[in-house]
Amino acid sequence: MATGESKATGFTINDRRTFTEGGDPRGEEATQADGKPARPEDAGEPGEPGEPGEPHPGLPAVDFHTFVLSLGSSALLHLGELEHPDLGAPQKDLPLAKHTIDILAMLEEKTKGNLTPAEAKLIESLLYDLRIRFVEAKKA
Repeated sequence: MATGESKATGFTINDRRTFTEGGDPRGEEATQADGKPARPEDAGEPGEPGEPGEPHPGLPAVDFHTFVLSLGSSALLHLGELEHPDLGAPQKDLPLAKHTIDILAMLEEKTKGNLTPAEAKLIESLLYDLRIRFVEAKKA
């Protein structure tokens, strides 16, 4: 039975691999029975980047600095130092703040020796600052 054909059992098997068994790209062949692309990234949805790593319009490029700063912003939000976007006011959630700080600490440990001096300094100083703020928030 060929790929994509259905049996009398009531289900269809769709081959979603991007390459044929011979290693050649599938191209237009990689579609579902309804004619839609088998992979969502082939659909070309408006506003979605076409290639992994391509920045989404209006957002900064994804690199180590933006990732670490994003985690730092989350920690500051949970420490109650930033306005909560849904509530319109700061709200403390110290367990979540500690969890985010722990994620940054794990990231620092796992990337040690693989960072540029600027990246290492960024994560080191961000962690120091967040830990100080966490201790102060816990006292309050």
